[in-house]
Parts: sequence; C-alpha cells; structure tokens
Amino acid sequence: MTFLIVLLTVVLMLDCALLILLVLIQLPKKEAGAALAFGAGATDALFGAGGGNALTKITKYAAGVFFGLVILVSVLTQATLRRDSSTLEQQLKQDVTKLNEARSAAVPATNNSPFKLLNTPAATNAPATNGAKAPAAPQK
Repeated sequence: MTFLIVLLTVVLMLDCALLILLVLIQLPKKEAGAALAFGAGATDALFGAGGGNALTKITKYAAGVFFGLVILVSVLTQATLRRDSSTLEQQLKQDVTKLNEARSAAVPATNNSPFKLLNTPAATNAPATNGAKAPAAPQK
C-alpha cells in the first residue's frame, strides 16, 4: 500500500509541474482584462468559448487528474494510518501484558514491600546512636 501511495504522489508532483507549465504557456485572450473579471463574458471565461484550443483542453484534463489524485492519495494515506495505528495498539497491549507477567514472576510472593529492610525486626529495634552501645529495651 505504501508503494502505491509513493507512486501516486510522484505522479501528482509531475502533474503539478505539467499544470504549472500549461498555465504559464497559455496566452490570454485579447479581450481579457477588467471587463472579464466584472461580468462581461464571464461565462466565456468560466466555461471556455466553444471547443477551445488544445492547451485549454489539456489544462482542464490535468486539473481534473490533479484533483482526483489528491483525493485518492488522501484516502489511501488515511486508511494506511488507521491500519498501522491499530496494529501498533495491539502490539503495545501484548508487550504490556508480557511485561506485567515478567514482573509478577520476578517479585517474590512473601514480601512485596519495596522497603523490606526497614520492616525487619532488627531494623525497627536498633537505636540511632553514634556507635555507642544502647541499653537493652525493657521486656514486658
């Protein structure tokens, strides 16, 4: 699918270059000017005068191909992105599941506390002194 999108994009760029050249090559009509812009002969300017010459026809076809290619490339790109994103989401879910399974297998079941050393009886009864021996705690 990606190859088709790249191929159509290259064709679209070539069509753009052709369309630019065709528009630049054409000579304006003798009566083209401000009168055409404000209504005099507007239908002639919009739809062409009869058959028109070869450059006009080629320009119309190139413009039609341009719009068709733009729509086709955008639809294909959108479909490819949706498919790729759904595949990525599935892969991420599988990876997270595997990671959670690996973590649960690695953690011992007896003591899940990250402060294991602080929870031991020796650590809780030890006084905080500078090396001096502390008196024994009274027993009940």
